[in-house]
Amino acid sequence: MAEGTSGRRRFSDKWGKHELDVLAVLSSAFPQWLTSRQIAQRVKAYADSYGELADQAAKAAFAKQFQRDRAKLAAMGIAIESRQPEYSSKSEGQDFASYRLQLGDEPRVRLMFEPEDMPVLAAANYLARSMSISSEPDQSQLAQHASRTTPRVPQTPIPGLGLDSIAPGLGTQPIPDSLVKVIDSRRFAATVDVDGEHLNVAYTDSDDLAMFVLEHPGATIVSPQEAVDAYHRRLHAASRFTLADESASPVSASVVSPSISRDVREPGDPESIKAQNKKNGSAFQTGSEVDRRLRLMLFLSAHLGEEFSMSELAERFIGKPKNDDELKKFVNIIHKDINTLTTVSDDGEMAGSQFFDIDWPLLDAEGIVSATNSLGLERLAGISPQYLSMLTASVSYLAHSPLLPDKQRGQAESLYERLRRHVSPGQTPWLSLTGYELEPRSFSIVKRAINTDSLLDMEYSDGTGSTRRKLVAPAKIFIDEGVYYAAVYTDVGSAAPKDKKAYVSKDKTIDKANGKPRIWQVLRLARIEKAELVKPTKQINIPNMPVSELRKWSFDNGTDAVFITDQRDLAFIKTLPGATVEQCGAGEKVHLTVSSDSWFVAFCIAHARHITAVAPETLRTMIVARAERELSVSENK
Repeated sequence: MAEGTSGRRRFSDKWGKHELDVLAVLSSAFPQWLTSRQIAQRVKAYADSYGELADQAAKAAFAKQFQRDRAKLAAMGIAIESRQPEYSSKSEGQDFASYRLQLGDEPRVRLMFEPEDMPVLAAANYLARSMSISSEPDQSQLAQHASRTTPRVPQTPIPGLGLDSIAPGLGTQPIPDSLVKVIDSRRFAATVDVDGEHLNVAYTDSDDLAMFVLEHPGATIVSPQEAVDAYHRRLHAASRFTLADESASPVSASVVSPSISRDVREPGDPESIKAQNKKNGSAFQTGSEVDRRLRLMLFLSAHLGEEFSMSELAERFIGKPKNDDELKKFVNIIHKDINTLTTVSDDGEMAGSQFFDIDWPLLDAEGIVSATNSLGLERLAGISPQYLSMLTASVSYLAHSPLLPDKQRGQAESLYERLRRHVSPGQTPWLSLTGYELEPRSFSIVKRAINTDSLLDMEYSDGTGSTRRKLVAPAKIFIDEGVYYAAVYTDVGSAAPKDKKAYVSKDKTIDKANGKPRIWQVLRLARIEKAELVKPTKQINIPNMPVSELRKWSFDNGTDAVFITDQRDLAFIKTLPGATVEQCGAGEKVHLTVSSDSWFVAFCIAHARHITAVAPETLRTMIVARAERELSVSENK
């Protein structure tokens, strides 16, 4: 391997990792634009391989390698912009693109983070990078690209230093495997209007997005147009459902109580921790040699003149050592990285390869690194306002969704309060992942009613979208598959004030388990539109009902339903617990017990492209009514 004039290795030799050379060349040339030919001449690795780009094969090879290196830098938060230069006689008829670092006009925001922020910040960074819809208010073109047919990741990079460069140790933080699965499975994004607020919703497919909209009464899809059209196709199909033949062979479906999370592990459970430790990080927690050096270079650029011990840098950029021997090994690796980043190439063609001046006496005597003169890379230091707004939104979402354990949710709330001070009012976007909604607005008042033994006068929407009113006694709030539910006790007539007795439940449905009228209702919190605390006239003795029993009770007291599909072996049928399937022509007849009529209405509309008929007639009528109502609302808008 070739040696530089100082005896240290040139970082372009044999390693095949050209990103640092490219960054050095563009940094030293800024604000000038460099053509493809100039870059190829000045980056030693390119010049050795592709010479003067004399033939088409060499040009194609260079273009492929340079775009790969450019993407690598972009993933670290360093964007390289391009333009087509004016024709020049010196180009010999070839029109080469030109490039330079994209610095932007907005000032960067530099923040200090505490060690306890790191786990939450790493998770929020992963979520923010996975959302493709921009937080900028007028980005219709970009939003259009985030269609149902366009993957959300990788996101168009945000110029500026990577967040992990000003948040030391972020790159060594493991992200819960369950959180990664939830985010990665929702590959598309759309803007949805919910009660006048625009949410950037990440979803799995068009059926998934339709289910989200239908489970949020009054919600409409704003963009992209493909998602709007797909939703309307489902509404039209559902409005034409016929009545299914309910006859079938005896159904002996086993009762299956849904777990809190059917497809992903709950954050913090033993299996999740085991998988997390095995994986030791996420797709964005990179650990390769060049990634580490890029992050170290970015970090030192953001902290010029500051002093850091070698052991501190080793722990931040490699990980916490298990013993002294491992610490020495990590320190040696960081020392080698420092040598790499401060080596001057002995090649005269290079425009510049030395990123820093290091206080070598301080490093040799005390093991402390202090860097200056970073080729202007300090201009990139900090977070762009645009990305900070998305990061703030991600932290807020994690603080109010069931994706993180309670302790980390509390830390996320604290971090959000600090971040929001640096974001202009109205610039923080609202985020949501289908199936993992934020704490609904009614969460706090329902919680307060439970804590104060109060009754609740609530207005809520049913499966058709109609509003109903009822007086109940909330008993529990629980999360089922990322959705918030309230278990409410309805036998409150004896404790209801006179002016509220009209709203006491008159449900005469018989509980199959004990032959008595129903006294419990499980209601999705997002469906509660208005609620008011009511002081009971006397104390109510609410029987203790475990959540597992409530789920079982809901199933046992559900409605026997049937739907017919136009195809067989459809994936969404396999997710239905307790369903019994029989062949029916070219499709299948599915029998199941529905514990929530409103859920069944949303489910059938969301999958209407493959459902042709539904029974019983009461549910079919509800489905058709809801579909027609949604269509009329969309047309009026």
